[in-house]
Amino acid sequence: MKIVADNAIPFLKGVLEPFAEMRYLPGREIRPEEVRDADALVIRTRTRCDERFLAGSRVRMIATATIGFDHIDLAWCARNGIEVATAAGCNARGVLQWVAAVLARLARTQGWRPEERTLGIIGVGHVGSLVKSYAEAWGFRVLCCDPPREEREHCGFLPLDAVAQEADLMTFHTPLDDSTRHMACERLFRKMKPGAVIINSSRGEVVDGEALLRSPLQWVLDVWEHEPTLDPALLEKALLATPHIAGYSLQGKANATALAVGALTRRFGLPLEGWYPPEVTPAVPRPISWQELCRSIPEVYDIEAESRRLKADVSRFEALRDHYEYRREYF
Repeated sequence: MKIVADNAIPFLKGVLEPFAEMRYLPGREIRPEEVRDADALVIRTRTRCDERFLAGSRVRMIATATIGFDHIDLAWCARNGIEVATAAGCNARGVLQWVAAVLARLARTQGWRPEERTLGIIGVGHVGSLVKSYAEAWGFRVLCCDPPREEREHCGFLPLDAVAQEADLMTFHTPLDDSTRHMACERLFRKMKPGAVIINSSRGEVVDGEALLRSPLQWVLDVWEHEPTLDPALLEKALLATPHIAGYSLQGKANATALAVGALTRRFGLPLEGWYPPEVTPAVPRPISWQELCRSIPEVYDIEAESRRLKADVSRFEALRDHYEYRREYF
């Protein structure tokens, strides 16, 4: 068996070698000729898997160590017998703590308390559900929008426009598809309060950057349209700007690799059931008060310093992301 893997996926090297021929390559440099005789791929978002890439190969499984899957043509894979496994939920607490750092920083610099703000959450899946739970405990008035969940479960979530009209801060946690591409657009921005804050850590294309620049809003962005080429004006005017690392926690990365290994284990009958990187201590979720959060999070994650680094040299976007020192999850 041959497996081609992105060489930037942490904790993977040495795990599958007893059972497969492994070939590690930078994600952007994995070419069709490299995967033609591969049985499986372990990738990140930098590798686009579609007919052009996979046609004529013997690939039967793609395990992506990411929560997103917009880099994979799922319909083509399904028609051609290729199983796709994602790492959904792997980094939910990492993103939660990025959002927490944003909220704590804005509260301090803008001079407000949680009970004085309405937080809109767009997308209430793995990440959005955590943000909802913690934000409510911190005292925010929380309004949620998730049309697919509302249709299935009748949760009492609101339409997007209703959340936009009420929110002082609106955070996006949606996948990228035809229904979410540019869902945050000029029409939506006109419904929002002047000075309201857009927070996006989902996918860059969820927010129309050009329309955002023309709006009277403020913004905090971790993800950007046209990455790694960022709009300089959008970057300069951002309250906080980070290089697509909201979910880059130590435990989140370990979870993602473990889920990819688990998927391969099930598909190919490998003796690796329950494997987890031995060098990583799993996170222990716990409640945290707003006061403790504001006191402790700058020591664990200085988001302001990270924003300054990106704004100082946008050409380092990929380098900052690729050589990121993973944060530890502590709640």
